[in-house]
Amino acid sequence: QVQVVESGGGLAQPGGSLRLSCVTSGHIYSLFAVAWYRQAPGNEREQIAYIASDDSTTYADSVKGRFTIGRDYAKNTGYLQMNDLTPEDTGAYYCMVDVAESPRGKRTRYWGQGTQVTVSS
Repeated sequence: QVQVVESGGGLAQPGGSLRLSCVTSGHIYSLFAVAWYRQAPGNEREQIAYIASDDSTTYADSVKGRFTIGRDYAKNTGYLQMNDLTPEDTGAYYCMVDVAESPRGKRTRYWGQGTQVTVSS
């Protein structure tokens, strides 16, 4: 089993910045991808940023140019740098890791419990 814990959420003013972290524990043989999802009140959870094993990234149009996803290969962690925040960025943010726990293990996705981001003046 792999555990995922997000941190770094909180209250930010419009135009401000926050940096979310995603820390994993448990045995990871390969970390294939890290992704961040957001769930705004009353909305479905949506993927907003994704980084693959080749460091290629994709972003939702709503965050492109403002958010940056990254990962630390040695520590099997990830982060989401969020700049120029707007009230529309308010929501619960979840980290997802796509891993294999052994050389022949299947790929499995694990989720964190989420961290709340509120953007308000």
